[in-house]
Amino acid sequence: MSNEILRIDSITQMHEIFDYEKPKHPLITIIDVSKLKITKEMVNVKVTLDLYYIGLKSASCGIQYGRGNYDFEEGVLVFTSPGQVVSAKSEMEFDTENGWMLYFHPDLIRGTHLGDHIDEFSFFSYEANEALHLSDKEKKILTDCVENIKEEYNERIDNHSQRVIVSSLELLFNYCLRFYERQFNTRATQNKSIVSEVESMLKNYYKSGLLAEKGIPSVHYLADKVNLSDNYLSDLLKKETGKSAKDHINDFLIDKAKHLLLSTEDSVSEIAFLLGFNYPHYFSRLFKTKTGISPNKYRELN
Repeated sequence: MSNEILRIDSITQMHEIFDYEKPKHPLITIIDVSKLKITKEMVNVKVTLDLYYIGLKSASCGIQYGRGNYDFEEGVLVFTSPGQVVSAKSEMEFDTENGWMLYFHPDLIRGTHLGDHIDEFSFFSYEANEALHLSDKEKKILTDCVENIKEEYNERIDNHSQRVIVSSLELLFNYCLRFYERQFNTRATQNKSIVSEVESMLKNYYKSGLLAEKGIPSVHYLADKVNLSDNYLSDLLKKETGKSAKDHINDFLIDKAKHLLLSTEDSVSEIAFLLGFNYPHYFSRLFKTKTGISPNKYRELN
């Protein structure tokens, strides 16, 4: 079955594939990992999930998420958003692991405050090697949130259920934001080296003439060079410098633009093309947004 690609688009289908008990709620489920079995036939089967996923593993378990392989250690939390690919890398018997897996369908949060702001929780687009490592206290806090959600859909489904469950999910995600900030803080030395690497890449890109040749580097280009996901790099830079990856790129371009405006007689259009802009008016708009004045006005005043 290694070449098969399965698409899971509902909670019910998820339970059927894992031969798990019938779900108590059509749009959200929490699976006890100790009650999960992965057979030989399921190994290496690629699965596309149309569901959000949060998983806590507290024992070694090799699973592939997207491009990355990751062996879970104690207290590691992984997230995926709809459309990502998951595959089991080894068989697993009942009662060989502890932890939980929470899946929910996008329809659960559609039209809610959480649905409007789900993109702010950028960890859903992190790679597996950017997982959240938890202390025992943090693990208990998140597990308590999950147990409250489970109790809500197990004990009652009424007119208030969706609001209570969605509010509990948002609380869970906000705790994850807090714990990720702690993780960024504890990895400050490593993160600072990544900041320096990004700055060096931008300088070398400019010196090599790649701006004019290939255009402005994307966030994905920088992230790929440092083996991180786009969102993780942007969040790391935001934490360390107060600026996102996109801001780093734009500020670098504006800094070089200022230098060229004052040190050359090139026209604004020529400078725009040298800096990788296909259309000069895009350059002028960005320059004015960043400095408050047009490129020509900057040249006149300086």
